[in-house]
Amino acid sequence: MSLSIRNQLPGTITAITPGEVMATVKVRLDTGQDLTAAITRDAVEDLGLTEGTDVTALVKATEISLSTAPISGLSIRNQLPGTVTGIATGGAMASVKIAMEGGSMLTAAITRDATNDLALTPGMPVVALVKATEVALTTA
Repeated sequence: MSLSIRNQLPGTITAITPGEVMATVKVRLDTGQDLTAAITRDAVEDLGLTEGTDVTALVKATEISLSTAPISGLSIRNQLPGTVTGIATGGAMASVKIAMEGGSMLTAAITRDATNDLALTPGMPVVALVKATEVALTTA
């Protein structure tokens, strides 16, 4: 299946914490970072997810925010460090390419104004911020 979602990160489930309706799923990405997904319990069951299951985490570029440093006191579970490798700007939006530690690439779609406010340039370290509810999981 081909997807328009640019950010497809392979990994392995390390823990599942079920709740009434939702579950949190911890994924150790192949690059070594940890990622948390908040998905429905039905999805956990339908996909047959258990600890050790290989998955691909999917994150739309529009669901990634950027920071120039790690942020404490924030409810966003996923903070992935990386380095800006390229920026393509349009009239209102920009596409920012980020090389994550371990070799994976991310694409963030942010406003052009945010790109300017953060003074983003290639080679600059950034942190990609992703809410757990914005991470989808798929199996092979």
